[in-house]
Amino acid sequence: MKKDTHPAVHEVAFTCSCGNVVKVGSTMQKDKSHIDVCSKCHPFYTGKQKISDAGGRLRKFRDKYGESAKTSTDAE
Repeated sequence: MKKDTHPAVHEVAFTCSCGNVVKVGSTMQKDKSHIDVCSKCHPFYTGKQKISDAGGRLRKFRDKYGESAKTSTDAE
């Protein structure tokens, strides 16, 4: 294997908006970086996720395909 072909890996501290600091190995040139969300504050990981149905898309889909799917499986 050739020498000096891979970039150097060092520890980088990623600081979240919530204040959480995560240290990971990276090839970034910086020692620090800022991120918007992390696993401590992201709604998916905290269990506070809200599913919004913007524009009633789910209702429209169910109105269009919900009844036809039931009737076709019931007829068989």
